[in-house]
Amino acid sequence: MISSFHKRGQKGFTLIELMIVIAIIGILAAIAIPQFTAYKARGYNVAAKADLKNAYTAAQTYFGDNPSASIDDTSLKGNGYVPTVGVTVTIGGATQTTLTMTSVNSLSSTPTTYSITPAGAITP
Repeated sequence: MISSFHKRGQKGFTLIELMIVIAIIGILAAIAIPQFTAYKARGYNVAAKADLKNAYTAAQTYFGDNPSASIDDTSLKGNGYVPTVGVTVTIGGATQTTLTMTSVNSLSSTPTTYSITPAGAITP
């Protein structure tokens, strides 16, 4: 059928063939772009969760050396915590027994706030 649109001796694509290809590309893009956005948001949220784990590990290292001290951002960074761009870690209770921290990535389109308990349990 497509061959009936071509005149003899002419090479190339017809307008209908090009329009069909563009329509197929449009359909694939309509499916792929929202999925890509969701993957990106999930990646940002995983970075926030990983930073929270890293900050907790740095805090435990600090408390291993200074069990009765309280922790702050400078102490975290001094014990190996390196924040990721866009991630904010907030320290709640600053002693070993009351340590709570939260983490959120501001770059995510659907940011999730993660929190950690003194025992190391992360929610959500």
